[in-house]
Formats: sequence, C-alpha cells, structure tokens
Amino acid sequence: MQPVKMYTTAVCPFCMRAKQLLKARGVQTLEEIRIDLDPAGRDRMIALTGRRTVPQIFIGQTHVGGCDDLVALDARGGLQPLLAG
Repeated sequence: MQPVKMYTTAVCPFCMRAKQLLKARGVQTLEEIRIDLDPAGRDRMIALTGRRTVPQIFIGQTHVGGCDDLVALDARGGLQPLLAG
C-alpha cells in the first residue's frame, strides 16, 4: 500500500470525511500534518499544491487534491489502484 499524507486542521469536516473514506478503503496509517499547529507545514502545503484549503491529500507521490477530489477519484474507480501502487 502506498503511503498516504494529508494536510489537515483539527475541526475540518472535509478532513474527517476524507480520513473516513481512506480508512474504509484499507488505509491503516496516515501521515497527518496539522497546519493549524504547524505554520511551516502550511507554507510547505501551499508551495507543494498551490492551494490554501484543507485537506490536501497525497498518495505516494501523487497529489490527489482535496476531499471532493478524493471522493471523485474513488467514484471513478481510481482510488484503490492508486493506493495499491
């Protein structure tokens, strides 16, 4: 399984939804960068993605995007193969 990294904040409902979907698809370990606690992490996220909103999700080296992007990827049948690598 590919490593999953997600930039999040504590109270973001989209972050919680994305984590639930990933868990439902078998992701047991998630590297979570809390940008509300880590200003340097926020800066890295913006530099990597060009986006300021959370969540920002990476599977392996692939930037999936946010929660809506993750849900759409799953609906197209692309999430499981990406997770499998």
